Amino acid sequence: MHRPDISEFMENADATFGLTHFAISVGSKEKVDSLTERIRENGYKVIGEPRTTGDGYYESVIADPEGNLIEITA
Repeated sequence: MHRPDISEFMENADATFGLTHFAISVGSKEKVDSLTERIRENGYKVIGEPRTTGDGYYESVIADPEGNLIEITA
Protein backbone atom coordinates (compact mmCIF):
# COMPACT_ATOMS: atom_id res chain seq x y z
CA MET A 1 0.00 0.00 0.00
CA HIS A 2 1.30 3.44 -0.85
CA ARG A 3 0.10 6.70 0.70
CA PRO A 4 2.04 9.76 -0.40
CA ASP A 5 0.11 11.86 2.12
CA ILE A 6 0.99 9.73 5.14
CA SER A 7 3.25 12.33 6.81
CA GLU A 8 0.54 14.98 6.71
CA PHE A 9 -2.04 12.46 7.85
CA MET A 10 0.08 11.44 10.84
CA GLU A 11 0.54 15.06 11.91
CA ASN A 12 -3.17 15.90 11.72
CA ALA A 13 -4.91 12.75 12.95
CA ASP A 14 -5.35 10.77 16.12
CA ALA A 15 -4.71 7.56 14.26
CA THR A 16 -2.83 4.47 15.27
CA PHE A 17 -1.09 2.27 12.80
CA GLY A 18 -0.16 -1.35 12.98
CA LEU A 19 -1.24 -4.76 11.84
CA THR A 20 -4.76 -4.77 10.44
CA HIS A 21 -4.71 -8.39 9.35
CA PHE A 22 -2.51 -10.85 7.54
CA ALA A 23 -3.28 -13.51 4.97
CA ILE A 24 -2.15 -17.08 4.48
CA SER A 25 -2.65 -18.81 1.13
CA VAL A 26 -3.47 -22.50 1.44
CA GLY A 27 -3.74 -23.21 -2.30
CA SER A 28 -7.35 -24.16 -3.01
CA LYS A 29 -10.98 -23.39 -2.16
CA GLU A 30 -11.34 -26.87 -0.66
CA LYS A 31 -8.44 -26.23 1.70
CA VAL A 32 -9.90 -22.84 2.72
CA ASP A 33 -13.20 -24.56 3.52
CA SER A 34 -11.67 -27.47 5.45
CA LEU A 35 -9.22 -25.34 7.45
CA THR A 36 -11.98 -22.86 8.32
CA GLU A 37 -14.14 -25.71 9.65
CA ARG A 38 -11.24 -27.23 11.57
CA ILE A 39 -10.51 -23.88 13.18
CA ARG A 40 -14.19 -23.42 14.09
CA GLU A 41 -14.35 -26.94 15.59
CA ASN A 42 -11.35 -26.06 17.77
CA GLY A 43 -13.23 -23.14 19.29
CA TYR A 44 -11.84 -20.19 17.35
CA LYS A 45 -14.08 -17.44 16.01
CA VAL A 46 -14.85 -17.33 12.30
CA ILE A 47 -15.35 -13.66 11.41
CA GLY A 48 -16.04 -14.13 7.70
CA GLU A 49 -17.36 -17.31 6.15
CA PRO A 50 -15.62 -18.67 3.03
CA ARG A 51 -16.57 -16.59 0.00
CA THR A 52 -15.31 -15.08 -3.22
CA THR A 53 -14.50 -11.42 -2.63
CA GLY A 54 -15.24 -8.56 -5.00
CA ASP A 55 -11.67 -8.66 -6.24
CA GLY A 56 -11.86 -12.38 -7.01
CA TYR A 57 -10.11 -13.95 -4.02
CA TYR A 58 -11.62 -16.93 -2.22
CA GLU A 59 -11.15 -16.44 1.49
CA SER A 60 -12.41 -16.77 5.02
CA VAL A 61 -11.44 -14.61 7.99
CA ILE A 62 -10.78 -15.87 11.50
CA ALA A 63 -9.72 -14.21 14.74
CA ASP A 64 -6.85 -15.60 16.78
CA PRO A 65 -7.05 -15.67 20.60
CA GLU A 66 -5.70 -12.10 20.77
CA GLY A 67 -8.24 -10.77 18.26
CA ASN A 68 -5.87 -10.51 15.29
CA LEU A 69 -7.64 -11.08 11.99
CA ILE A 70 -6.26 -13.77 9.69
CA GLU A 71 -7.41 -14.27 6.10
CA ILE A 72 -7.21 -17.81 4.82
CA THR A 73 -7.00 -17.55 1.03
CA ALA A 74 -6.94 -19.95 -1.92
